[in-house]
Amino acid sequence: MKILDFLKKEAIISDLKAKDKKSTLEEMSVPISNLSGIPHNKIVRVLMEREQLGSTGIEGGIGIPHGKMESIDSIIMSFGINRKGIDFDSIDGLPSHIFCLILAPESSTGPHLKLLSQVSKILRSDDFKETLINSNDEEELFSIIKSVDEEF
Repeated sequence: MKILDFLKKEAIISDLKAKDKKSTLEEMSVPISNLSGIPHNKIVRVLMEREQLGSTGIEGGIGIPHGKMESIDSIIMSFGINRKGIDFDSIDGLPSHIFCLILAPESSTGPHLKLLSQVSKILRSDDFKETLINSNDEEELFSIIKSVDEEF
């Protein structure tokens, strides 16, 4: 499974401006809304409901917000970098800088979990995370993701 099977270049944000969890989810939902036609507020609502179950902020400066919706028929993603970092209620209590938002169909259990695992695996490398954070723009971020995606 390749990340770029689900992540479009138009859904990459190289400089997130959000200052908290909800505004991060709102900002990262915009490209998904634009690509899918799903109203932005519905995406944010699904993601916030998922956050109520437990934070999707994992350790190492990473947030992988995710949720499921009946109104989509394939997984769609957005990816973003917040260079300043925000409090995303991470397991380690540290600020999060790298975000990968995954929205999946309600019926998608296997592929959804497999993609979550793939993203987590790729983002384990501190060198890779530093390369992402130091990228200049969406084009460079896309190239970085593409190069690591080809290795798996």
